[in-house]
Amino acid sequence: MNETIHAALLEARRAALSDHVNEWAAKPVGSIKRGFARAVKSAGLEDVSPHILRHTAAVLMAEASVSMDEIAQYLGHSETRITAAVYTRFSPSHLMQAAKALEFGRK
Repeated sequence: MNETIHAALLEARRAALSDHVNEWAAKPVGSIKRGFARAVKSAGLEDVSPHILRHTAAVLMAEASVSMDEIAQYLGHSETRITAAVYTRFSPSHLMQAAKALEFGRK
């Protein structure tokens, strides 16, 4: 968990109207799935799911040169090779050596 999320959770706890982790109007949320769908619709988004958010987080980490080992741990993958197979192509260093081999006239 990063500092931003930690701070947001602490603030949410201070503002909570009940003891429930997931609440709306001081009542427990009955369905995370329905609540998520409503939030997506309210935001004017389409085809967004928790899986898409997870994938996006992993892509952003890969683009920021976070190691595949760290991304795998963050996602809970038991094998780094699974993570690498899906997300390596988003890493800035991916295929860099191959691209350099195509540079002509540079030393």
